[in-house]
Amino acid sequence: MPRESIALHADDISAFAKSLLQQLAEHLSQSEDPREPPSHLSLLNMLARAAGHRNLQALRAGVVSTAAASALPSKLTMHNAPPARGPRHPELSELADRALRQFDAQGRLMRWPSRHQVQRYAIWGLWLHFDSRRVYTEAEVNEVLKAQHGFGDHCTLRRELVNMKLLARSDGGREYRKLAARPADDLLPLLRELRSRGLQPA
Repeated sequence: MPRESIALHADDISAFAKSLLQQLAEHLSQSEDPREPPSHLSLLNMLARAAGHRNLQALRAGVVSTAAASALPSKLTMHNAPPARGPRHPELSELADRALRQFDAQGRLMRWPSRHQVQRYAIWGLWLHFDSRRVYTEAEVNEVLKAQHGFGDHCTLRRELVNMKLLARSDGGREYRKLAARPADDLLPLLRELRSRGLQPA
Protein backbone atom coordinates (compact mmCIF):
# COMPACT_ATOMS: atom_id res chain seq x y z
CA MET A 1 0.00 0.00 0.00
CA PRO A 2 1.46 3.40 -0.97
CA ARG A 3 2.28 5.75 1.88
CA GLU A 4 -0.18 8.62 2.33
CA SER A 5 1.29 12.01 1.48
CA ILE A 6 -0.07 15.04 3.39
CA ALA A 7 1.20 18.54 2.65
CA LEU A 8 1.85 20.78 5.65
CA HIS A 9 2.00 24.56 5.28
CA ALA A 10 3.15 27.06 7.94
CA ASP A 11 2.59 30.79 7.36
CA ASP A 12 5.02 31.76 10.13
CA ILE A 13 7.97 29.41 10.71
CA SER A 14 8.90 31.17 13.97
CA ALA A 15 5.39 30.70 15.43
CA PHE A 16 5.40 27.11 14.14
CA ALA A 17 8.67 26.34 15.94
CA LYS A 18 7.48 28.04 19.14
CA SER A 19 4.23 26.06 19.21
CA LEU A 20 6.05 22.78 18.52
CA LEU A 21 8.56 23.51 21.29
CA GLN A 22 5.75 24.25 23.77
CA GLN A 23 3.98 21.02 22.89
CA LEU A 24 7.15 18.98 23.26
CA ALA A 25 7.81 20.61 26.66
CA GLU A 26 4.26 19.78 27.78
CA HIS A 27 4.71 16.19 26.62
CA LEU A 28 7.96 15.81 28.57
CA SER A 29 6.48 17.38 31.71
CA GLN A 30 3.52 14.96 31.63
CA SER A 31 5.50 11.85 30.68
CA GLU A 32 6.44 9.29 33.32
CA ASP A 33 9.85 9.01 31.67
CA PRO A 34 11.13 12.46 30.56
CA ARG A 35 13.63 10.75 28.25
CA GLU A 36 10.88 9.02 26.27
CA PRO A 37 10.14 10.86 22.99
CA PRO A 38 6.55 11.27 21.75
CA SER A 39 5.12 8.50 19.62
CA HIS A 40 4.99 8.85 15.83
CA LEU A 41 1.26 9.67 15.94
CA SER A 42 1.69 12.15 18.81
CA LEU A 43 4.43 13.95 16.90
CA LEU A 44 2.27 14.13 13.78
CA ASN A 45 -0.52 15.68 15.85
CA MET A 46 1.94 18.19 17.33
CA LEU A 47 3.14 19.18 13.86
CA ALA A 48 -0.46 19.62 12.67
CA ARG A 49 -1.35 21.78 15.70
CA ALA A 50 1.78 23.90 15.28
CA ALA A 51 0.60 24.69 11.74
CA GLY A 52 -2.78 25.86 13.08
CA HIS A 53 -4.88 22.70 12.70
CA ARG A 54 -6.83 20.99 15.48
CA ASN A 55 -4.97 17.71 14.97
CA LEU A 56 -3.71 15.37 12.23
CA GLN A 57 -7.24 14.26 11.37
CA ALA A 58 -8.33 17.88 10.80
CA LEU A 59 -5.25 18.48 8.64
CA ARG A 60 -6.01 15.36 6.59
CA ALA A 61 -9.67 16.41 6.21
CA GLY A 62 -8.56 19.84 5.00
CA VAL A 63 -6.28 18.34 2.40
CA VAL A 64 -9.10 16.10 1.15
CA SER A 65 -11.61 18.97 0.96
CA THR A 66 -9.09 21.16 -0.86
CA ALA A 67 -8.43 18.40 -3.37
CA ALA A 68 -12.17 17.91 -3.87
CA ALA A 69 -12.67 21.64 -4.43
CA SER A 70 -9.90 21.73 -7.01
CA ALA A 71 -11.71 19.00 -8.97
CA LEU A 72 -14.85 21.15 -9.40
CA PRO A 73 -15.51 22.87 -12.72
CA SER A 74 -13.65 26.18 -12.92
CA LYS A 75 -16.82 28.34 -13.18
CA LEU A 76 -18.31 26.87 -10.02
CA THR A 77 -15.02 27.20 -8.14
CA MET A 78 -14.65 30.84 -9.16
CA HIS A 79 -18.27 31.59 -8.22
CA ASN A 80 -17.86 30.27 -4.66
CA ALA A 81 -14.35 31.61 -4.06
CA PRO A 82 -13.85 34.65 -1.78
CA PRO A 83 -12.54 37.86 -3.35
CA ALA A 84 -8.91 37.58 -4.39
CA ARG A 85 -7.98 40.78 -2.54
CA GLY A 86 -9.44 43.23 -0.08
CA PRO A 87 -11.84 42.66 2.80
CA ARG A 88 -15.46 41.59 2.35
CA HIS A 89 -16.56 43.64 5.38
CA PRO A 90 -16.33 47.35 4.50
CA GLU A 91 -15.06 48.55 7.91
CA LEU A 92 -12.39 45.90 8.45
CA SER A 93 -8.77 45.60 7.42
CA GLU A 94 -7.91 42.50 5.43
CA LEU A 95 -6.50 40.70 8.48
CA ALA A 96 -9.47 41.63 10.68
CA ASP A 97 -11.86 40.53 7.94
CA ARG A 98 -10.08 37.18 7.62
CA ALA A 99 -10.42 36.74 11.39
CA LEU A 100 -14.12 37.62 11.30
CA ARG A 101 -14.75 34.91 8.70
CA GLN A 102 -13.66 32.30 11.26
CA PHE A 103 -16.61 33.22 13.55
CA ASP A 104 -20.22 32.15 13.08
CA ALA A 105 -23.33 34.34 13.29
CA GLN A 106 -23.39 33.98 17.10
CA GLY A 107 -19.76 35.03 17.49
CA ARG A 108 -18.33 31.53 18.07
CA LEU A 109 -14.87 30.80 16.67
CA MET A 110 -15.54 27.86 14.34
CA ARG A 111 -12.11 27.44 12.71
CA TRP A 112 -8.53 28.00 13.87
CA PRO A 113 -6.88 30.20 11.22
CA SER A 114 -3.75 28.88 9.53
CA ARG A 115 -2.14 32.33 9.40
CA HIS A 116 -0.50 33.33 12.67
CA GLN A 117 -1.49 37.01 12.58
CA VAL A 118 -5.13 36.08 11.89
CA GLN A 119 -4.98 33.69 14.88
CA ARG A 120 -3.96 36.63 17.08
CA TYR A 121 -6.88 38.72 15.84
CA ALA A 122 -9.28 35.83 16.54
CA ILE A 123 -7.94 35.47 20.11
CA TRP A 124 -9.00 39.06 20.82
CA GLY A 125 -12.56 37.99 20.01
CA LEU A 126 -12.38 35.35 22.75
CA TRP A 127 -10.88 37.84 25.21
CA LEU A 128 -14.20 39.74 25.07
CA HIS A 129 -15.96 36.84 26.81
CA PHE A 130 -14.06 37.26 30.08
CA ASP A 131 -14.97 39.59 32.94
CA SER A 132 -12.11 41.66 34.37
CA ARG A 133 -13.88 41.91 37.75
CA ARG A 134 -13.62 38.23 38.62
CA VAL A 135 -11.03 35.51 39.16
CA TYR A 136 -11.39 32.30 37.12
CA THR A 137 -10.20 28.80 37.85
CA GLU A 138 -8.63 26.90 34.96
CA ALA A 139 -11.79 24.80 34.71
CA GLU A 140 -13.89 27.97 34.41
CA VAL A 141 -11.61 29.36 31.68
CA ASN A 142 -11.95 26.06 29.84
CA GLU A 143 -15.73 26.20 30.19
CA VAL A 144 -15.89 29.68 28.63
CA LEU A 145 -13.62 28.67 25.75
CA LYS A 146 -15.45 25.42 25.07
CA ALA A 147 -18.70 27.37 24.78
CA GLN A 148 -17.15 29.89 22.40
CA HIS A 149 -15.36 27.75 19.83
CA GLY A 150 -16.27 24.82 17.62
CA PHE A 151 -13.11 22.83 16.89
CA GLY A 152 -12.28 21.18 20.23
CA ASP A 153 -8.96 22.75 21.20
CA HIS A 154 -9.56 24.97 24.24
CA CYS A 155 -6.03 24.27 25.51
CA THR A 156 -4.44 26.08 22.54
CA LEU A 157 -6.85 28.99 22.95
CA ARG A 158 -6.16 29.28 26.69
CA ARG A 159 -2.41 29.15 26.09
CA GLU A 160 -2.60 31.85 23.40
CA LEU A 161 -4.65 34.14 25.65
CA VAL A 162 -1.90 33.87 28.27
CA ASN A 163 0.94 34.22 25.73
CA MET A 164 -0.65 37.37 24.32
CA LYS A 165 -1.01 38.77 27.88
CA LEU A 166 -4.78 38.95 27.57
CA LEU A 167 -5.20 36.58 30.52
CA ALA A 168 -2.86 36.38 33.52
CA ARG A 169 -2.21 33.00 35.13
CA SER A 170 -1.05 32.71 38.75
CA ASP A 171 -0.83 30.34 41.71
CA GLY A 172 0.52 27.51 39.58
CA GLY A 173 -2.20 27.89 36.98
CA ARG A 174 -5.09 27.74 39.47
CA GLU A 175 -6.15 31.37 39.01
CA TYR A 176 -6.76 33.38 35.84
CA ARG A 177 -7.63 37.06 35.46
CA LYS A 178 -8.58 39.09 32.40
CA LEU A 179 -5.94 41.74 31.79
CA ALA A 180 -6.69 45.27 30.67
CA ALA A 181 -5.34 45.50 27.13
CA ARG A 182 -5.57 48.08 24.37
CA PRO A 183 -6.44 46.60 20.95
CA ALA A 184 -4.84 48.07 17.83
CA ASP A 185 -7.03 50.52 15.94
CA ASP A 186 -7.84 48.07 13.14
CA LEU A 187 -9.09 45.57 15.73
CA LEU A 188 -11.80 47.87 17.05
CA PRO A 189 -14.27 47.37 14.16
CA LEU A 190 -13.77 43.60 14.47
CA LEU A 191 -14.58 43.67 18.19
CA ARG A 192 -17.61 45.88 17.57
CA GLU A 193 -18.88 43.43 14.96
CA LEU A 194 -18.43 40.48 17.31
CA ARG A 195 -20.27 42.33 20.09
CA SER A 196 -23.11 42.96 17.65
CA ARG A 197 -23.45 39.20 17.19
CA GLY A 198 -24.65 38.89 20.76
CA LEU A 199 -21.26 38.40 22.37
CA GLN A 200 -21.34 39.15 26.11
CA PRO A 201 -18.68 38.78 28.83
CA ALA A 202 -18.93 35.54 30.79
